Amino acid sequence: MTALLALIAELTHRCPLHCVYCSNPRELTARTEELGTEIWSRVFSEAAAAGVMQLDLTGGEPLARPDLTQLIQFARAASLYVNLITSGLPLDEKRLDELVGAGLDHFQLSFQGAREDSANEFAGTKAHAQKLKVLGWLKSRRVAVTLNFVLHRNNLEQLPEMLAIAENSSASRIEFAHVQYYGWAFANRDSLLPTREQLMQSLAFFKQAEERLRGKIKVEYVVPDYYAKFPKPCMGGWGRKVMLITPRGDALPCHAASVIPGLRFDNVKEKSVKEIWESSEAFQKFRAPLDGHEDWMQEPCKTCDRRTVDFGGCRCQAMLLAGDAAATDPVCSLSPLRRKVDAILAQMNSSSPAQPFSAPQLTTPSWLYRTNPQ
Repeated sequence: MTALLALIAELTHRCPLHCVYCSNPRELTARTEELGTEIWSRVFSEAAAAGVMQLDLTGGEPLARPDLTQLIQFARAASLYVNLITSGLPLDEKRLDELVGAGLDHFQLSFQGAREDSANEFAGTKAHAQKLKVLGWLKSRRVAVTLNFVLHRNNLEQLPEMLAIAENSSASRIEFAHVQYYGWAFANRDSLLPTREQLMQSLAFFKQAEERLRGKIKVEYVVPDYYAKFPKPCMGGWGRKVMLITPRGDALPCHAASVIPGLRFDNVKEKSVKEIWESSEAFQKFRAPLDGHEDWMQEPCKTCDRRTVDFGGCRCQAMLLAGDAAATDPVCSLSPLRRKVDAILAQMNSSSPAQPFSAPQLTTPSWLYRTNPQ
């Protein structure tokens, strides 16, 4: 059994943003069902005892929790490295100082783009100006900063402007991450998936930026799975490194695992983190073959040399595209169902952008915005 290294704590599904690519499930947890402060504190202690080194506090928007400062204190007391993943709303300088004073190690701020009008459109609310304020406040605080720019067909032409924002900040790391198609992004996929030409132009841009900023800012980028030759080892492999706890306390191997029918998720209100990691039915179901669990695999994965590299790809993506969570991830070039992905890409690439980074001239997107739980 591999070690549990990271815990992702979804403190709430409440959020002031309504992003069209939100990774939260379509069925959101209500505030009344959220775990209380004492349970989260116990979970953090159990996670540290089980070997966890890093805690990611996320949501929804974790700033919506009035006890966030207290939760950071509990996590630091358990010797966890604490990373806050946030939109920066709602936040002011006083509360930022409280979070840093509580022991926050890392502040990861998300951006929907570099231009206010379009960024607000993708977020479904006025948020961009506030994010820039937060970025300015962070310059004078002793906390590590990562900027996360979420990329898709409609904002790739802004890459130079996004990089300029990062270079004028205190960030030591920039993550340019293409939308991955789960949750709300899957519903909006036809309006988000870039063309191949856009993707290749962006890769050339990232390579130049990485070389120019080497030793100053770490530049990382994540391409959309659909364009990959082989799938990535999603979450480092199912049940191999990471555990995600939902706002109500269910323990999942990844963000989107709830899309797989028939899986039963143990809850931290009833079982310890260690017990769930070692014996939970959901974590055992598709555990990576390095642990000797290969019975669930189908061909060509079962006899493929890459089965210990990418572990068959993403189980949730297999469910969404193939209708079978045990199937080879259809984004894999060796999958018998790769034709489904190729058909999606063929439709997207039937219209090519006329200028570098520009979006193809298609109809104005009709977005399905993320809603808030009641």
